[in-house]
Amino acid sequence: MIELILGKYNYWICIALMMVGFYAMIAKENLIKKVIGMNIFQTAVFLFYVSGAKVNGGTAPILMEGAALYDNPLPHTLMLTGIVVGVSTTAVALALIIRIYKAFGTIEEDEILKMRENDG
Repeated sequence: MIELILGKYNYWICIALMMVGFYAMIAKENLIKKVIGMNIFQTAVFLFYVSGAKVNGGTAPILMEGAALYDNPLPHTLMLTGIVVGVSTTAVALALIIRIYKAFGTIEEDEILKMRENDG
């Protein structure tokens, strides 16, 4: 039982990061904190996929004598694409937050919703 818990510590870290990121996205009212939570959640997903690519006793996927097991390089390459998409998403989200701040004078979600209710 201990080996099950301690042997998969990287997955427990992924779960903890996902929960922190999800909590920040759901519970926080500040839009910047929501974006930070989204980035933490994305980082947990990247860690999860890269952790799954490692094979016990595996080597780099280079042809050489005596190598029977190879690590899977595909998740690493896919996560590079995911990192680029994550950076782009963050940039767009921050640009939208700047526009929201210029329009409403705040980045607190509850205050923005109150202003919208008063206008409509």
